[in-house]
Amino acid sequence: MDLYNFAIQNRELLRMFYTLIVGVICFVIVIKTNRLFKLSLHQGIRYFRNAFFFYGLAFITRWFLGTEYIFGSLKLIQASAMKIIFEFFLIMAGFFLLYSLLWKKLEVEKGSFSSLFNPRIILFYALAFIIALLDYLWKTYYFMFGSQIILFIYASIISYANYKISERQQGLLKLYFIVIVLNFIAWLSNFVIATIFNWSQIGVINIYILNLIIFLLFLYSVISVTKKSSV
Repeated sequence: MDLYNFAIQNRELLRMFYTLIVGVICFVIVIKTNRLFKLSLHQGIRYFRNAFFFYGLAFITRWFLGTEYIFGSLKLIQASAMKIIFEFFLIMAGFFLLYSLLWKKLEVEKGSFSSLFNPRIILFYALAFIIALLDYLWKTYYFMFGSQIILFIYASIISYANYKISERQQGLLKLYFIVIVLNFIAWLSNFVIATIFNWSQIGVINIYILNLIIFLLFLYSVISVTKKSSV
């Protein structure tokens, strides 16, 4: 309990440290998966890469907007901006992971000219903004939690089916399945802490630890697959 007491007493510093580490992990994953895309030219990896780019943006933005010295007295605007932007980036990351599994069905041409801006992705941007705005207006996180839990249940089913059916690219498909399932676990755990434990301080610290472990597992999985692909 001494460790928890120390963490609670220094929770703001812990939160900033945690968000910065997760953000850095995400951008390392972006670099690794971008190299994997260049090796394989697998279009789905572009959207997989974008997912972690947006996860990284979410946590770096949270770290940046959580720094008191930047915005000074503009606390209300700062807090509002952080909530909406942080949620928007998180939700878009989930949409990109789903899109990375469905791109063949959604894109008529092989590989859109842009993996960040095309008509289908813009629809996801709009939907992500609406969900984040609804959470802000209703002062809740339920719209985000609900959308992401449903999304990752669906994505887990698709990813598992792809992994079991295909005999090729087993390493890549296994990576997809691991990432999707771990994301589902993370979102479900965050939802439980928010609803049942009402964001208790010890619960939040446990979520920080769990999320950090999950993102480290993401990094380990990506490094393992990229090493095998480069051999």
